[in-house]
Amino acid sequence: MNKKDLPENWKKSAQSIRAIQVAFEFGTGVSESIRREANKNGLSTSDQIRKIIQLDIKPPKRPRLTVSLTEDDYKKLARRYQLDAGNKAAIREAMRQELIDFGKSIQTE
Repeated sequence: MNKKDLPENWKKSAQSIRAIQVAFEFGTGVSESIRREANKNGLSTSDQIRKIIQLDIKPPKRPRLTVSLTEDDYKKLARRYQLDAGNKAAIREAMRQELIDFGKSIQTE
């Protein structure tokens, strides 16, 4: 299938589709060293690897942290924050505020 034959909603992803992810398995020492250096430099581990092998690094458009949540996680968080389990927006906001508070408390240490 060439680029012309791609469905319209796939055409924007055509460039990304061509990228190939490469995974490396190292002993704990090497992996931890790269992770620590990435953290020290404010980079993702992927960007740190790109820096080490002298490839360009693009600054993130929207620097963010992510976490995957299951329905069970939402239920546990709803109990923790004393919110309705169906109100995922309120749960996410409570999480966001807790993370902000955590970040601020660490900065003042």
